[in-house]
Amino acid sequence: MTIQTANLGFPRIGKNRELKFALDRYFAGKLSQKELIATANDLQLRHWKLQAEKGIDIIPSNDFSFYDHVLDHAVMVGAIPQGYGWASGPVALESYFALARGTTGSNQALGIDPEANWQDNMPALEMTKWFDTNYHYLKPEFSKNQVFVLTENKPLQAFLSALEIGIKTRPVLLGPVTFLKLGKVHGERFDPLTLLDRLMPIYGQILSELAAAGADWVQMDEPCFSLDLSEFERQCLLDCYSKLAEAVPEIFILVANYFGPFGDNLATALSLPIAGLHADCVRGSEELDLLLKEAPDSMTLSLGLIDGRNVWRADLDRLDALLQPVQKRMHLLSPLTKRTDRDIQVSPSCSLIHVPVDATCEAELELGLRMGLAFATQKLEELTVLGMAISGNRNEVETQIGASLQALMARRSLKSCHDKSVRQRITNLSPDMYWRKSRYPERHRVQQLKLDLPAFPTTTIGSFPQTAEIRQARADHRKGVIEDGAYRSFLRDETKRAIFWQEAIGLDVLVHGEFERNDMVQYFGEKLSGFAFTQRGWVQSYGSRCVRPPIIYGDVSRKAPMTVDWWRYAQSLSSKPVKGMLTGPVTILNWSFVRDDLPRADVCSQIALAIRDEVQDLEKAGAKIIQIDEAALREGLPLQKANWRAYLEWAVEAFRLASSGVTDETQIHTHMCYSEFNEIIDAITALDADVISVESSRSNMELLEVFSDRKYPNEIGPGVYDIHSPRIPTKEEILDLVALALERLDPKQIWINPDCGLKTRQWREVRPALVNMVEAAVQMRVNAAKAGNEAAQ
Repeated sequence: MTIQTANLGFPRIGKNRELKFALDRYFAGKLSQKELIATANDLQLRHWKLQAEKGIDIIPSNDFSFYDHVLDHAVMVGAIPQGYGWASGPVALESYFALARGTTGSNQALGIDPEANWQDNMPALEMTKWFDTNYHYLKPEFSKNQVFVLTENKPLQAFLSALEIGIKTRPVLLGPVTFLKLGKVHGERFDPLTLLDRLMPIYGQILSELAAAGADWVQMDEPCFSLDLSEFERQCLLDCYSKLAEAVPEIFILVANYFGPFGDNLATALSLPIAGLHADCVRGSEELDLLLKEAPDSMTLSLGLIDGRNVWRADLDRLDALLQPVQKRMHLLSPLTKRTDRDIQVSPSCSLIHVPVDATCEAELELGLRMGLAFATQKLEELTVLGMAISGNRNEVETQIGASLQALMARRSLKSCHDKSVRQRITNLSPDMYWRKSRYPERHRVQQLKLDLPAFPTTTIGSFPQTAEIRQARADHRKGVIEDGAYRSFLRDETKRAIFWQEAIGLDVLVHGEFERNDMVQYFGEKLSGFAFTQRGWVQSYGSRCVRPPIIYGDVSRKAPMTVDWWRYAQSLSSKPVKGMLTGPVTILNWSFVRDDLPRADVCSQIALAIRDEVQDLEKAGAKIIQIDEAALREGLPLQKANWRAYLEWAVEAFRLASSGVTDETQIHTHMCYSEFNEIIDAITALDADVISVESSRSNMELLEVFSDRKYPNEIGPGVYDIHSPRIPTKEEILDLVALALERLDPKQIWINPDCGLKTRQWREVRPALVNMVEAAVQMRVNAAKAGNEAAQ
């Protein structure tokens, strides 16, 4: 039996965000396509070499993507809707980015063949979260008469590129069942898995070409194994891998599950006719013994022991002890197997795209905290240590294992980790702190009188464009080039312009623009105890959008008011209501790297109390509307339903703890990003927010069906403007979306707003889009008044 180290995927963006900056320049017309491709090729070569230098035995390829790996697979198999400039053969990069970002009239200048089915003003594909992570993927679209075709064998190209520098990689593909489950149907409704028989020949062709090129193994990612699967779905998995094993017997397939245990799907996974199986032994640690006992003798097991979703150094001493019995408990390989010496692979729990690249860049962090961090590069080193330990090379790894234990103790003994007053406050929580004083109907009447808003009130979600000037001023202030007073004056001017402009175009409820905020989570984390921040701890969210998640390492409390002064200044500029803007406790938790020595529910309650203090101070200052964004509420939902109730109970309680300390007159808003709400509508209702805004434009208001079916009682702002695309929606498009919303909601429930904050957009896009949005709302009021007069007559 041979122990090998294996990686499932490496961050794409680069140590210094090279991919992000190249994409941004390309989208701005400042970088050629040739230069963009050269940057991508350089990053891939660099990352393959890094993994080889760190001693990783099995290195992935085809884990790189310009924008999103699910989109890559859709493009590769020809699942491309009409209108995006593709007819046959390889897909042009312009068409690829059009699917990701939508199209505008300017796209014609990019050299697309006018005969190639190209349409202006095509929307981007719908975007949603990748399982329970903060990574966004683009939903493939399938029709009932879908035809799949191999447009280009991207995994083969990546494999050959690595082979040119002497590295034989294991190509990564998104598994066919997960791929189809992640998509959406276009037109007549049907189960996308009924397309499996049409898709399998494409996978067979990809694997055959890889085998012919010399690939021994391929990694098929099937994280759907962490979901609750039906018998039909399990049979689909058995059928498709049986067909692949029969069609391409010369290549070994490793099926990778991650983000959770197999649960009831374990028997199906172990019965697949495959050479290897990857298990997430961080989130599914309880299944390790069973896997070792029940796996067929001929099946390689890839054990995901290093956490690919958090930044803490592994407890190598504990893992070493856990793995000692492995050799004794595994059977010898059958002499009849075609495989050679691969038996156990030690790997991360999932792809490392969910963590930053290199912790050695974080010299400014406190030593005890810094010692406890492991980003992607350090996790490769941990894999190597584990591999040597289990192989019996004890003398070579004792020092590293001892250092791991020392780092763990240093981090957890930091004085800033523990605050008795915070723990005591949690102990003293009383039931009445989780509820508003009155039920929604009574609050609604009071708020209507107080706010006196028109029908179809308009607002935005919070942020306005963070221009190059704002980013430069922030950087100069951080470096000391601009003094505090000058920087604050600059931000006040930006805020004033934003308030006056909103008044000028006729928005009903204003926002201050959040120009002082670097990020909706980081801004608050910097003002709370228990948080630490990196310099280069960037993680890809989607495309060129990167985030730098805070690190929660200690007890959380508010040091002082965080937003009151900025709200007070903005409100002084207008007679219209200006929303107080806060990020909710669940979102702060889910978009941070969280300490691993306390239950997540306890950490969330600490954050909720800090936000509660801020909500009450905003109300005392005069705020009539306070928005507490919970963009990531559903994102934290466990993948298997058996675990939903516990999570939703503490998540909903945390929001109510943060929001319930105000009078009936204060209107509480919340916002949620792309989510499937159907199965958690009861929890959303239990939040008891007066107004909820949701991202719904890319789904053509389909997300609202559950609100209609369940007769959601409170007010809703369905997004009518897709802010993830540079497209400018017309007034007519917005009216069409509002009409779709009216098919599902009462007119009195509806607010008019964009899908999300406007931080990432340009003013040249935002200004006409919001003008069109306001004009659409005015038109709706005219139409409603006319209909009312006709009814009265």
